[in-house]
Amino acid sequence: MKICFASNNAHKLQEIRALLGEPFELVSLQDLGCADEIPEEQDTLEGNALQKASYIWERYKILCFADDTGLEVEALNQEPGVYSARYAGPARDNQANMQKVLQGLEGKENRKARFRTSIALILEEGEQHLFNGIVEGHILESPRGEKGFGYDPIFVPEGHERTFAEMDSQEKNEISHRGRAVQQLVSFLRHRYVQTGT
Repeated sequence: MKICFASNNAHKLQEIRALLGEPFELVSLQDLGCADEIPEEQDTLEGNALQKASYIWERYKILCFADDTGLEVEALNQEPGVYSARYAGPARDNQANMQKVLQGLEGKENRKARFRTSIALILEEGEQHLFNGIVEGHILESPRGEKGFGYDPIFVPEGHERTFAEMDSQEKNEISHRGRAVQQLVSFLRHRYVQTGT
């Protein structure tokens, strides 16, 4: 069955397509012919995810979900949070964003941080559901690794010694914030549409 992921982020699409699996066919915004800049005007991750999913549902009436992810750094008053993608400015520059976090942590012993993902799902008749995934960890003093995207090169998840950017996608998906939120989404969708046969 077709379900749209309201994102233009190729990295996220690849990660979630691998997690979703059959019998679902993940449709991108490009597949829908949607070139719009989807609005993200809310002050919470949950609000942004719901706004993005609602935008697609209202225009295309297709089952859809959207996510918003934030890095919350304890010593930076939980910043960058909902502004993670544009922390260093509207250009959404990953390197600049990482450098701003690292500069903010200079001289600070507390480097605790967590990634949090919120997914909003909209089904038939506009029925809404929210799923959240969190992974605790800490911020390094300098980036490590070439994989992943965003803040992955400076974030080491709790219980591990490598950054997300040093892990392959399968390993990251098993423990990541997005992986945990998507697993809840997948479990819900399978129970709703596969096990019940609807």
